[in-house]
Amino acid sequence: MKKSIKTRLVGNFMLVIVISVLILEIFLVNAVRQYYYKTVEDILSNQIMFSSDFYSKYFSSTNLHDIVVDDVDVFWHQTSAQVLILDLNGKVLMDSIGAYHSVDTIDTIDVINAKGGKKGTWIGNVDYTDSPVMAVSHPLIVEDETIGILRFVTTLKEINNIIKNIAKILLTVGIIVILISGFVSIFLANTIVRPLEDVTKVAEKMANGQLNVRNEKRFDDEIGKLSDTLNYMAEELIKKEQLKNDFISSVSHELRTPLTSIKGWAITLKSHELRDEELLGDGLEIIEKETDRLADMVEELLDFSRFVSGRISLNKESVDIKNLIEQVGKQLKPRAEERNLDFNYYYDPQLPNIIADENRLKQVLINLLDNAFKFTLDGGQINLVCNLVEDGILIQVEDTGIGISEEDLPYIKDKFYKGKSSKSHSGLGLSICDEIVKLHDGVMEIESELNKGTKISVFLPKEGGE
Repeated sequence: MKKSIKTRLVGNFMLVIVISVLILEIFLVNAVRQYYYKTVEDILSNQIMFSSDFYSKYFSSTNLHDIVVDDVDVFWHQTSAQVLILDLNGKVLMDSIGAYHSVDTIDTIDVINAKGGKKGTWIGNVDYTDSPVMAVSHPLIVEDETIGILRFVTTLKEINNIIKNIAKILLTVGIIVILISGFVSIFLANTIVRPLEDVTKVAEKMANGQLNVRNEKRFDDEIGKLSDTLNYMAEELIKKEQLKNDFISSVSHELRTPLTSIKGWAITLKSHELRDEELLGDGLEIIEKETDRLADMVEELLDFSRFVSGRISLNKESVDIKNLIEQVGKQLKPRAEERNLDFNYYYDPQLPNIIADENRLKQVLINLLDNAFKFTLDGGQINLVCNLVEDGILIQVEDTGIGISEEDLPYIKDKFYKGKSSKSHSGLGLSICDEIVKLHDGVMEIESELNKGTKISVFLPKEGGE
């Protein structure tokens, strides 16, 4: 079973918090224990050192048995702890509570240190009590000679009880901290999970076709950026959907017109005897033109499909750009004369050959000029100019046609886009031209003003040219 992000976040938060609290609890309890044990040790050490120094200064007996018989009260009066006097072999000569017998010997670390002339401390268990004890031993010195060992022993029962109570308090505080942290973790997880859930719900609605829904941005973070991206994607999808619908509508209309004409003339020719040669000629001519028109539209759509799928390839070779301009100009000159258009073409005689796909460049020029003819009223002017510039060649097609509105101009090269006053068949011509120019590492720019005309500039680099 998959765990939700919220469960994982809360779980990870709590794991870190619990581990941190446990480490802190162990550290604090150990610090408290060390503090209290150190306090007891310091008290015993001060008492035993005072007793030992007092004896060394004011008593001169070097016989331990005399000390036990005559002067033991000196040691008892300095402490409430158990007092032991040991000889240098660790044998107990006197025990203030009688817990050790005369035959007993002690060899703990505190006694060993005292034999060496140093103060020693030991914590451990003894037979006569269930609680651990702390023992501090110090050498008895008379005239710079160690004659025995003085040992103070105290139970740690009360100290351990205090430490346990403090540990319980710390544990309670730790549990409270963990609980509070748990609630805070849930709250923090919700601040991450809920925006994600909102984004997911909106994405699901968008996937079901509800592109008008929008996600509300809660925080200006990565999730907020995801929300903005999702909303932007929906807006772009709506635009593309509208463009697609316009394209389908336009193509359907454009296909319907020649098909209707072809079908109408086919029915007309079928219903009449084929004796009227003029009628037959007109009908066949119209059918031929409409068929060519359909073929051009289909070819344009196939070109677009190849560009979109990345299957288009260029057949590059050395191209005489002067000859190409001359061919295109002569090809379209009759069309301009039919509509009384002032069509002029010019090229720099110094133009070098370039490495390019001649047929594709010709397709670009014819498409651009076709648009210029289509959107220029009879009697207007169209110019095709090709000049040599610093880094390549610049081809410009300029007309005095109806122009492009300011709101349409930024999108005129987009696929399927057709301006409000556009007469193009599918809105793919300029898009395909732009793709061909890009494949030649060139740039196509469009400048236009409504009711004044349009100028399209195509820059082609001369790298690889002659």
